[in-house]
Amino acid sequence: MSNKLFVGNLSFNITENELQDAFAAHGTVTETNLMMDRMTNRPRGFGFVTMSTAEEAQKAIDALNGKDMDGRALTVTVAKPREERAPGGGGGGRREYGGDRGGSRNRY
Repeated sequence: MSNKLFVGNLSFNITENELQDAFAAHGTVTETNLMMDRMTNRPRGFGFVTMSTAEEAQKAIDALNGKDMDGRALTVTVAKPREERAPGGGGGGRREYGGDRGGSRNRY
C-alpha cells in the first residue's frame, strides 16, 4: 500500500496547514499538497497528503474517511498514480467540421 493519500470533498476555505493538522493526529505527515485552480488561485476542493508509513496512511483513512470537516464529509483514499497524458493535448474541435448538428432536416 502507498502512503500517499487522496483527500476529496474539501471545503474551499481549508488551508494546507489545517489539512496537515487534521492528518498529523494520525501519524507523521511528510507532505501536504492542496490543489489550486490556476485561473482563480482558489482551492479546487481536493488535495494529497503523504504520511511517513503505509500503516499511518491506513490509520488516517480509517479515522478520517467520511469525517465531517468544515461542514463537508471527507473522502480519503489511497492516491492512484497519475495517468500519462497524450502529447498534444485534447480539447474540443472546431464545430463546423463533421456531424449533423442536431435537427432532422431533410437535405435531399
